[in-house]
Amino acid sequence: MEAILLIAVLIFSVVVHEVAHAWQARREGDDTAERLGRLTLNPASHLDPIGSVLVPLALHFSGSGFMFGWAKPVPVNPSRYRNYVAGDIRVSLAGIVSNLILAAISTLATVAFLKIEALVGTNVVTDLLLQAAQYGIFLNLILAVFNLIPIPPLDGSHVLFHALPRPLALQYRQAGRYGILVLMGLMFLFPGLFRVLLAPVTYLMGAADGFIRLWM
Repeated sequence: MEAILLIAVLIFSVVVHEVAHAWQARREGDDTAERLGRLTLNPASHLDPIGSVLVPLALHFSGSGFMFGWAKPVPVNPSRYRNYVAGDIRVSLAGIVSNLILAAISTLATVAFLKIEALVGTNVVTDLLLQAAQYGIFLNLILAVFNLIPIPPLDGSHVLFHALPRPLALQYRQAGRYGILVLMGLMFLFPGLFRVLLAPVTYLMGAADGFIRLWM
């Protein structure tokens, strides 16, 4: 049951992440994702069998303590943005912002469910809701911080791309075709590296826990 709940929260979080990209792209002048049916919260339109199910399950049962996953990338056409550079950065960061918002909502939900549990007592429903909210904090903070890593095709790579000299930037973007393989290799060969890169998650989790304790 724990694995199912964990994967369900992760799937919802990555779907919202992709929808945020599609929504911001439309605001920037590109309706490609909307026309292809990606501006929807229907998981069937976004799920990647490997990144949304197999990888999270493998990570969970491996006992690595690290959880991650992804959905199918949202198709966008940056040439249609009203401002190419600013639009590309905003569309890239929209997914990260959506995960931070979900983490904040999950923090507030945790407070609410703890209050309800204090009033009605512990039961299966309140336990599941509380656990889902706590997963929501943890997973969305991981998604937000992880996507800031400037390795193509992660969202942070778009920001670095525009900061690099043009010739170097083009080579950097071309390397994105190998980005997933590089990420997977680093995750399994050097798990300690990602603990360092994801250190902000520990700090933000502590901040969320401190906020929750203020209301208990």
